[in-house]
Amino acid sequence: MNTSMPDSSIRSFLADLGARFARLRLDKNLTQAELAERAGVAKSTVERLESGAAATQLSGFIRVCRALDILERFDLLIPESLPSPIAQLKLRGKQRRRASSVKTPERPSKKWVWGDNS
Repeated sequence: MNTSMPDSSIRSFLADLGARFARLRLDKNLTQAELAERAGVAKSTVERLESGAAATQLSGFIRVCRALDILERFDLLIPESLPSPIAQLKLRGKQRRRASSVKTPERPSKKWVWGDNS
């Protein structure tokens, strides 16, 4: 797999990403200033994101995504890794099958007496 990407491709990708941010912002009828305020970033951060400038910090990027309600989409970008099938089989035998009689603070042990309705 070729992991090197020419600078022109990176700039093109960032420009496309910026255009998508701008479209989402406009779909929500927000100005750059309003989005910046909601995201807790400077207006210049929103401007740089939308122009495709790579100088934006990741934290600003994440804040803008959260303000646009698209943060949950990161699960598609970087999915959570799952244990291998062999590891899943090994874990299967260790799953709890019943509750224990260990006393917990939330569930104090009290002997039940006939006629006790509590």
